[in-house]
Amino acid sequence: MPRRALLAFAPLLVVAFIACGQSHTTATASSSATPIDSGPPPVVSNLPVNSDVLDASAADAAIAAPDASAPVAPAAPAGMALVPGGAFTMGADRGGEEDEHPAHTVTVESFFLDVNEVTHAEYEECVAAKVCPAQSSAILAKFGGLFHAPKKPVDGVSAFDAEKYCGWKGKRLPREAEYERAVRGDDARKYPWGNDAPSQEKSVYQTKTTSEVGSKPAGRGPYGHNDLNGNIWEWLADDYDPYAYKRATADKGVPGTCAEILKFQNELRAKGIKEYTGSNPIPTECERNIRGGAYNYGAEGLRSSNRIHHPAGFRLLMTGFRCAKSLGATP
Repeated sequence: MPRRALLAFAPLLVVAFIACGQSHTTATASSSATPIDSGPPPVVSNLPVNSDVLDASAADAAIAAPDASAPVAPAAPAGMALVPGGAFTMGADRGGEEDEHPAHTVTVESFFLDVNEVTHAEYEECVAAKVCPAQSSAILAKFGGLFHAPKKPVDGVSAFDAEKYCGWKGKRLPREAEYERAVRGDDARKYPWGNDAPSQEKSVYQTKTTSEVGSKPAGRGPYGHNDLNGNIWEWLADDYDPYAYKRATADKGVPGTCAEILKFQNELRAKGIKEYTGSNPIPTECERNIRGGAYNYGAEGLRSSNRIHHPAGFRLLMTGFRCAKSLGATP
């Protein structure tokens, strides 16, 4: 069964209407081809006493006084929500593909992440400002323009296009480890909403097209973000490294360099090892990470640890993005 469900070319796009049950697949398109681009107050026992009478105002002050040492969460920019930093479980020990193994602890810094995927209307403002390239006209016309609506997630854009948009907004693309942190929270959940199996109430999957962003509030992630798994795939900032979870930098969520990635991919190819990429050809270049599942994906493929990849220049029917922002960053 093919490993990844992303489809890069027109001859393959018909498959987008098939409810795919793959667990870990991208398109089987060759890199050499040209793409068309979530009571009562406590009793206080140590208050000061005056003439054996408890000072009620002092009691009130002691109860209400804030803890000056407690960290204060920064206010999120409009349309974004904070993903708190800390250690979380990334990957899995079993299931999926070998590039998801093993489960390991990763530490990330706090950051802001768009609550919703970037929409067509939002992206087209960037196009009108002459900052972003227009979406692929061939993609927009597919299936009678079924995917092209103001509040649906933008598609037909490359990772480079996404980076231009996020930069225009004073933001950036999230890293793979950051994205999985936003999905899994502190409890290593299998899906953004928890461990319950996917349902049409929680996610846009096994259907023929995308939905308007934020249309499945029951499926929000642990920090209030919508559509983290389902609706449309999302471009990320870092290169896809099939060996990332076994490198010395795994605890920081940092993949190998492009040279290291190419070396490992060449070794996989030479040894005929396919457990990392399933039935797909092993990449011959440094491709870009993609996360989040899509409307045409099967339920099992929506798992939080699922890793996807494609060349950064591809413009695809089912790939869009959302932006992140580091704390303290200014536009």
